[in-house]
Amino acid sequence: MLERQEKAAVIVLLCVVGIVLSVHLLFAAFARPLVADTYSEEVPDGALVLLEGNIEEIAETSTGAHLILTVNGTRVFLPENVAATLQLHENENVTLYGVVQTYRGKREVVVASAGDIRVLE
Repeated sequence: MLERQEKAAVIVLLCVVGIVLSVHLLFAAFARPLVADTYSEEVPDGALVLLEGNIEEIAETSTGAHLILTVNGTRVFLPENVAATLQLHENENVTLYGVVQTYRGKREVVVASAGDIRVLE
């Protein structure tokens, strides 16, 4: 049987976990546009960016598991776990969030989850 102090500690712990989870979900839903920069060539590696535009090209990597999109002339890398859950087509208009990186001398935006890409109508 839990003592009174142990019960209080468990309740406090559950409240803290609930608050942290709520803040995380609210940040993911509403705060990204506040902290993301609009993509440009001047944005440094490691920056969270917002990229909007048409999918000009979709290509598979040599392993076939990852996808590389071209959106408004910008390379966008979709890891296997993201690519597997999406059905994207050329000429679709998309909005996406990702982190800028330079890979083999080429700048690209890396998307971390399928929820970071939205197809616009």
